[in-house]
Amino acid sequence: MSDYAVEVVDLTKRFGDFVAVDGVTFHIKRGEIFGFLGPNGAGKTTTIRMLLGLLRPTSGYATVLGYDIVKQAEDVRKNIGYMSQRFSLYHDLTVGENLDFYGRTYGVRGQRLRERKRFAIQMAGLEGRERELTRNLSGGWKQRLALGAAILHEPKMLFLDEPTAGVDPISRRAFWDLLYELAEGGTTIFVTTHYMDEAEHCQDLAFIHGGRIIAEGAPEDIKLDRMRGQVLEIDCTQPDVAIGVLREMGLFEEVALYGAQIHAVAERIAEYKPRIAQALAGSGIEVHTMDVIAPSLEDVFISSVRNHVNG
Repeated sequence: MSDYAVEVVDLTKRFGDFVAVDGVTFHIKRGEIFGFLGPNGAGKTTTIRMLLGLLRPTSGYATVLGYDIVKQAEDVRKNIGYMSQRFSLYHDLTVGENLDFYGRTYGVRGQRLRERKRFAIQMAGLEGRERELTRNLSGGWKQRLALGAAILHEPKMLFLDEPTAGVDPISRRAFWDLLYELAEGGTTIFVTTHYMDEAEHCQDLAFIHGGRIIAEGAPEDIKLDRMRGQVLEIDCTQPDVAIGVLREMGLFEEVALYGAQIHAVAERIAEYKPRIAQALAGSGIEVHTMDVIAPSLEDVFISSVRNHVNG
């Protein structure tokens, strides 16, 4: 048996003249949480649909749990669970009825279905709410119910496509706690997201942009290998005005807003601090703090995209 749950080699998907996925290659170890990161339209969902056997690749090769995604697509689908960002729940059914429906769809019946339903409801924290209509649940509870439905048949691998989109931060953290528990139990998890903070929870990552993999590896390794320049975090008044001032200086690889702070990127950026302070003060902007920090994954993603575009 291979150490890899997923092996992808030069996988490509074209729609007419448009190349949605352009020769991607990556591997996912068994029992790990693998993050597939990129903006909307980058090729994340198209890649998942090919791996699930729902979309035929134009070229390339891939296996999921040892099954060829083209020749053995049905075997792939029997052994994986899938959860989309829309959760795919029936809102006019109760919590219990949704689980019954998905259990039977996966071929789980009788005593095993009853046991798996109990597990799913307990895992999701929905005890006592089995008869509640799904439409009455909040986004976070629907999310947990959808995860419970996706694992009723005890799949060896889970594919989660933007599973936390539109869910509040507290529910997102609780959801990731559930994913950790599943991974510790041996389930391999492939998750797509555009939330860079969530990527920190993954053991391995791949950044996709314009249908191509532009960085791959463990989060800390990517930060070390792919970041060009240092990051200076600036906390100041009028950050929207300050960004314009800093960009006009023409000294930085990147200047972007991160929450209420500004991140400016350049080699040996600490040397520029006096000039930055002078330029901002000259525009009536007060600097509270200005510190060189470790890059975030979002910093690294932006740097990787810039390096990729510039060749």
